[in-house]
Amino acid sequence: MTTAFHPESISHNRADAAWFLSGSLGPGGAVTDVPVNPTPFVVGRKTDCSLCLAAPTVSGQHATISMEGERLLITDLASTNGTYVNGHRIKQPTILNDNDLIQLADAPFRVRAHVAQTDSQTQPENAYNDALALVGFDRLMSARLVAPRYQPIFDLGLQAACPTSQESKSHRSQHIVGYEILGRSDLPGLETPAAMFQAADRLDLQVPLSRMLRREGVIATRNASPPPCLFVNTHPCELDDSGLIDSLQELRRLAPTQDLVLEIHESAVTDLSAMHRLAAVLRDLDMGLAFDDFGAGQTRLVELIEVRPDYVKFDMSLVRDIDTARQGRQQVLRQLVAMVRELGSTPLAEGIERLGELETCRQIGFSLGQGYFLGVPQSLEEITGSNGAG
Repeated sequence: MTTAFHPESISHNRADAAWFLSGSLGPGGAVTDVPVNPTPFVVGRKTDCSLCLAAPTVSGQHATISMEGERLLITDLASTNGTYVNGHRIKQPTILNDNDLIQLADAPFRVRAHVAQTDSQTQPENAYNDALALVGFDRLMSARLVAPRYQPIFDLGLQAACPTSQESKSHRSQHIVGYEILGRSDLPGLETPAAMFQAADRLDLQVPLSRMLRREGVIATRNASPPPCLFVNTHPCELDDSGLIDSLQELRRLAPTQDLVLEIHESAVTDLSAMHRLAAVLRDLDMGLAFDDFGAGQTRLVELIEVRPDYVKFDMSLVRDIDTARQGRQQVLRQLVAMVRELGSTPLAEGIERLGELETCRQIGFSLGQGYFLGVPQSLEEITGSNGAG
């Protein structure tokens, strides 16, 4: 895409303009702040537009930006491929606020208010990268461009010696009892789950993203021989969403016999009645329940005692440097692990990154372990190979 804007139709002094569009004026080009001044400010493919975007997806006169009192408005001019504000296609004049993302067909810009001249080399660069991620999020969801990754979960008690990252793949695979589904993508700014959910938070699409990650992760493995046990995540928003049960029922239809465990973040376990209902549904679907990140914030012992999940995943903050921690801290963790066992739940240590942490976790009484020292997230080909599946 080649892009140009016409300085004769705008102020030559950045300080004279209160609003800017922050974005790249060409493929791989530097981020530039285009002053929106005066208004109406027409954006389109025609060369007489205030901002000319010479891209085939952009209409001749695509959209106009204007002031109404102190409010900045954008109006789509019946464009072919649409004008979007924060991921939503607009049908009528829409108020713009500082930091909003506008997308003209597939050209993203960030709206900036009162940008100082010294900011042009710092904040706009980050803002534009964020804008690219939000534009890419629509593609991620519509084309399901997520690549599932699977982090192994190890049984720490199968043999006297714990599995270590130095062991052969075939020997290490004997300790693997399941995998947690994670996700990756090749879209700029959306490579990791954290980046995906940051964009989803902005667009209020956390629940659809969470469901897609679960679904794609299960679909990819259901024909493995044998299909592995999968720990599937939820977003805290889903516990208040009526579609969660429908989503779980769909997973069971997709993989009728595969072992599945639903992870619920400890911070979301606040409504005991809702948790009891969810636990009953999971039993009917022959799925397990895991409390995730246990001990990361307010440790919910009452909920743990009442619900009694199948697994309790201890947060990595409790595991970090546990081998060099004072005896008091180790003793508290040992008591928590013992309590979990007494309730009939399986304790799992998250975030194991060193051999010393692994050995201490095993001595304390953890049944299962997970972390980069034991195994990094892997592709489908890698985990089916480690399971001996074709």
